[in-house]
Amino acid sequence: MTIDIFWFLPTSGDTRYLGKSDFGRAPSNAYLRQIAVTAEQLGYDGLLIPTGSSCLDPWVTAASLVPVTQRIKLLVALRTSVAGPTATARQAATLDQALGGRLLLNVVPGGDAAEMAADGVFLSHDERYAAADEFLSVWRDLLQGKTVNFQGEHIHVEGAKNVFAPVSKPYPPLYFGGSSPAAHELAAKHVDAYLSWGEAPEEVGKKIADVRARAAKYGRTVRFGVRLHVIVRETSAEAWAAADRLISHLDDADIQRAQDNFERMDSEGQRRMAALHGGRRDKLVVGPNLWAGVGLVRGGAGTALVGNPQEIAARLKEYVDLGVDSFVLSGYPHLEESIRFAELVFPLLPGKKPVTLVDTSVTGGPFDSRASVPEKKAA
Repeated sequence: MTIDIFWFLPTSGDTRYLGKSDFGRAPSNAYLRQIAVTAEQLGYDGLLIPTGSSCLDPWVTAASLVPVTQRIKLLVALRTSVAGPTATARQAATLDQALGGRLLLNVVPGGDAAEMAADGVFLSHDERYAAADEFLSVWRDLLQGKTVNFQGEHIHVEGAKNVFAPVSKPYPPLYFGGSSPAAHELAAKHVDAYLSWGEAPEEVGKKIADVRARAAKYGRTVRFGVRLHVIVRETSAEAWAAADRLISHLDDADIQRAQDNFERMDSEGQRRMAALHGGRRDKLVVGPNLWAGVGLVRGGAGTALVGNPQEIAARLKEYVDLGVDSFVLSGYPHLEESIRFAELVFPLLPGKKPVTLVDTSVTGGPFDSRASVPEKKAA
């Protein structure tokens, strides 16, 4: 069995340390293009391009990568609460054509309440999932060439049609992650791949079983993936030292502010991430090689696999044995960690081959060999 390994594009900026850092990198397009080209050359299968008020626009960012990539797939956020299905179907078809069928879409019904309010969205948690259900029902029909008339509680379209078809058939594959019952039902009904944040394998296994059973009721099957950070070094001791170093600039006030913010969210997945450690530095090892330090201050995926290459490969296999065939990974800084992970772990994974990185200086960025670009301090 082969597995897909995706990397992450840090469109809100990159860093060597979480929290206050003198080694922050702005998310310039040159730097993001450098990560994308490097990931493609290393043999990664895709790139996750996130969304959020602190991120560059994912669709524009993805479009900027069209001329510099040829093979790697782009997993772009599809925000069902913010834009309408007809206009978004047109965007998806256009971008998929430009990418030659390399577009994947990450369905995002919600997010932080303050961010949603700033975008003019005031739906409750379950209302957002109900709206996403209606959105995807219309969107999927549009991408398959149907003329759609739909009257729902949240979506109303008359004579909606998408004129230019995407390359991907029947439409660009839909990915999605969520931990609530409403999220699992949406995944079962609509999406092609369900992504869990990196909890212990037994907990991920429970999610997989639930989504699989719900999908069966609709006569569907769903693929599964896991979203994780990674900290891999040649020895386990070096990896754990790097994990400690990543949070070495955090103080208790930083952690408390972040945890207070997470408590205000209505995300079940965020609640589960925060519950792994409770904001305590002495509770960060939550499973074999599974470390929750990223979640002290970072929302969303908050766990990392930490260890030497053999340990990391063994932990990934535990998820694969549950039925997982995709991993969406990230690490700080994202350029260097993408190289390190590919060099050390790819040779141990099924379907992955050792690769030699070629010159990426044509992309520009802070590591362009033709120029020295000073790192900027993070705000």
